[in-house]
Amino acid sequence: MRYGFVGLGNLGSKLASSLLKSGFSVTVFDKDQSVSESLKLKGADVCDTVKQLSQCVDHVITCLPSPKVSFEVISEALPHMADGSSWIEMSTISREDVLQFSEQAKKHNVEMLELPVTGGVHLAAKGKITMLAGGSTHLFELHYPALQAMGDKIFHIGPLGSAAIIKVITNLLAFIHLVADGEALMLAKKGGLDLDTAWQAIAASSGNSFVHETEGQLILNGSYDVGFSMNLALKDLGFADQFSKEFGVPLNLSNKVKQIFEEGHQRYGGEAQSTQIVKLLEDALGTDLRSDGYPSRLE
Repeated sequence: MRYGFVGLGNLGSKLASSLLKSGFSVTVFDKDQSVSESLKLKGADVCDTVKQLSQCVDHVITCLPSPKVSFEVISEALPHMADGSSWIEMSTISREDVLQFSEQAKKHNVEMLELPVTGGVHLAAKGKITMLAGGSTHLFELHYPALQAMGDKIFHIGPLGSAAIIKVITNLLAFIHLVADGEALMLAKKGGLDLDTAWQAIAASSGNSFVHETEGQLILNGSYDVGFSMNLALKDLGFADQFSKEFGVPLNLSNKVKQIFEEGHQRYGGEAQSTQIVKLLEDALGTDLRSDGYPSRLE
C-alpha cells in the first residue's frame, strides 16, 4: 500500500520516517519544503500540493496542529482520493470534529480512522510511541502493519470518536503530573535536598510518573525542550473542559491546571515549551531547579 503523509512537524516527520524504515511506500507533503526534502533523502516521494499527493497514493495520513488545518487539508484531499481509500487522522482533535470529518469523508467514499498518539516525540523517533485507534475493526486491521511500524503499544479503543476521548484523558493526566512534578522538585530544593538524589528517589517511589521520568529530566537540565508547545497544551485542556461539560464530570484539578497553563502562555508565549510551565514557580521563587548530568533532549 502507498501512504501519503501530510504534516511533517516535530511528530509527523518521525512517524513518516518510521514508515519508510519499515519499507512502506510513502509520499509526503508539508508547507516547509526543507522537511519534505529531508525525508526524500530517506526514500520518500515528495509532492508539491495536497491534491497531487492525494491522486497518487492509496491512503492519506494527516498529522496537523489544529482541527482548522485538518479541515483545510482534507477538504483539498478528499475530492481526489480513490473510492474506498482511507484517511488516517493522527492530529489531536475533538470527538465532534472526528465525527464531522468522518461524515465529510463518507461523501467521497473514503473511510476514516482516528489515530492520535501519546508518549512524546522521542518515542516516535524510535517507532515506540503509543497509538490510540478509533474506527471500524476492518480498517484497524487493514492498517495494523503500518501502525506497528510507527508504534509498539497499539490500542483499538472503539468506534470513531472514542480515541479522541482517551487521548485528551492521557494528555490531561500528563499536564497535571507536570505541574505536580515541578512543585515536588521545588519542595525538595527548598528543603535542602540534592535534586539528583531527590529525582532518583521519586523515580523509585510510589509517586513516580512517566512525566517525572521524562520531562522531569528536561526541567533539571533547564532546556525544557519536550517538543510540545503551550498552545498545544491549552488546546488539549480546552478539549478536556468540553468533555467535562458534555459528560457532567467536574474537573476541579484540571481547571486549576488550565489556569496555570493560561498564566504560562501569557508569560512565555504560545510557542514556549509546555514544560516551561514549571518556570512559573522557578521565577516566582527566584530558584532554578537544576542538576548536572541530565539531558537537554529525550533520546
